[in-house]
Amino acid sequence: MYTFVDNLDKDTYENFVRNNKYTHFMQSYDFGIIREFKRFTPRYVALLKNNTILCAALLLEKVLKNGNKYYYSPRGYVIDWDNKELLKIFTKKIKEYAKKNKAMFVKIDPGLKRHNLDPDGNIIGNENNYALIKYLKKIGYKHQGYNKGFEGEQPRFTFRIDLNDSWDNIYARMHPTTRKILNKGNQYNLEVYKGTTQQDIEDFYDTMKETSVRDGIIQSRIEYYDIFWRTFNKDGLSDLYIVKVNIQNLIKTMNDKIKSVEDDIKRLSQKEKNAGKVSDLKIQLTKLNEELKEYKSIKEKEVILSSIITVKYGDMVWTVHGGNNTRLLGLNANYLCYYEIMKDAYNEGYKCMDCFGTCGIANPDKTNPIYGIHSFKKRLGGEFVEFIGEFDLIIKPIPYLIHKIVTPIKIKMYRKKHRVKQS
Repeated sequence: MYTFVDNLDKDTYENFVRNNKYTHFMQSYDFGIIREFKRFTPRYVALLKNNTILCAALLLEKVLKNGNKYYYSPRGYVIDWDNKELLKIFTKKIKEYAKKNKAMFVKIDPGLKRHNLDPDGNIIGNENNYALIKYLKKIGYKHQGYNKGFEGEQPRFTFRIDLNDSWDNIYARMHPTTRKILNKGNQYNLEVYKGTTQQDIEDFYDTMKETSVRDGIIQSRIEYYDIFWRTFNKDGLSDLYIVKVNIQNLIKTMNDKIKSVEDDIKRLSQKEKNAGKVSDLKIQLTKLNEELKEYKSIKEKEVILSSIITVKYGDMVWTVHGGNNTRLLGLNANYLCYYEIMKDAYNEGYKCMDCFGTCGIANPDKTNPIYGIHSFKKRLGGEFVEFIGEFDLIIKPIPYLIHKIVTPIKIKMYRKKHRVKQS
């Protein structure tokens, strides 16, 4: 006899979800609490048999201004997706629950790979979830297609770095450009630390705002990131990484570099055969002096360069929210930040690091707004991952159809309005 419950307490829910094979931080109890800020009401549901949980889900209930509502299960159910009978039964129970509560539809976007891809987006091997996609359609879900952008609730593509290996192998998989930067070490004496204060979240938000303007991304209000970080952090599931630089120390470091190059020019100029090397050094010296001039023009004592909020859940770490200062990009603070996160995750025993989202164009050109973010994440050496997409379980066809027509228009108007405000 199956029992469907919709009010699991935190301990019971987390004990089942956190260490499940298919777990994702967006299925966590805390994420449901966080989404209350976005006016969702979390429902923690499960299917039991003989008082044993067989599967569970976070259902985020959204009531619209017109009185209609829907449910969204971020990254889908916590269930054995290979067990078709269980999936069919749970779907039936979810549909009954949604119908009872007068919802238009239930949306899921399972965190399951569609197939395996190489870094250039080519399908490799025979392992895939085509049969599951077909089965979900068979039992009533409407597939929303294979978008390559950010039209869905969550990114359909990401890069995932396998940490279940030796550190030497993980490092070797990074792009040569990334290794070249990291091999220089922390040459600018940047400080990397974990934030703990309200000022730290404000510093983080400043980098988020700069990134949003530069890359055309709509960010949430600071209160959302504050709630996000604090809610996970109190349960030991989140860190706020910040990279900053002391400007006077940076100027001293640059002066030392300039003197070293000047000394090399002086030494090599004594022999005519070194003319080519001297010419290259003079070009380098000109660049260093230009950088020094930029550093001296900065009025602040310290500058926050990069910041990232991570979530640690199950055996994975996600780099969820982050930004970079528009100034001093040449210091490559974002590389150092990601390196420290990756190193910490590795040392703490996590098996995978998810860079949390990119576009579905494997090699976007430089005119694409996502080019910089995509190229950076690709160079970390992770796997290019494509998820199976969104599926809607439709309860009320007519209101659902109207919602599908009207919502994209509202979203487009919202993004246009907020981009104008930010520019």
